[in-house]
Amino acid sequence: MEYLVTMTTHVPDGTSEQAVEDIRTREAARSRELAAQGHLLRLWRPPLQPGEWRTLGLFAAADADRLEEVLASMPLRIWRTDEVTPLSPHPNDPAGTAGTG
Repeated sequence: MEYLVTMTTHVPDGTSEQAVEDIRTREAARSRELAAQGHLLRLWRPPLQPGEWRTLGLFAAADADRLEEVLASMPLRIWRTDEVTPLSPHPNDPAGTAGTG
């Protein structure tokens, strides 16, 4: 199943720039691993205000529990809130196979 996840990160006040850089580096590495495993399919950055961190991600997981495990494995999760929207195929999706004969 696929899920659209809105990930909003709030870095705590007083966090050093080095700590932020370290966790972002670990997040990038973990994202590559999740992509290689087929869990992280796409990432987008919507229009943002200065200082705002928000990412839209398309994830694949067997179920909501597995998705939670995947999201919890990401280093930025300690500063992040996630809004999860389960997705189901649309019959008119041009990339889908529904309706072909």
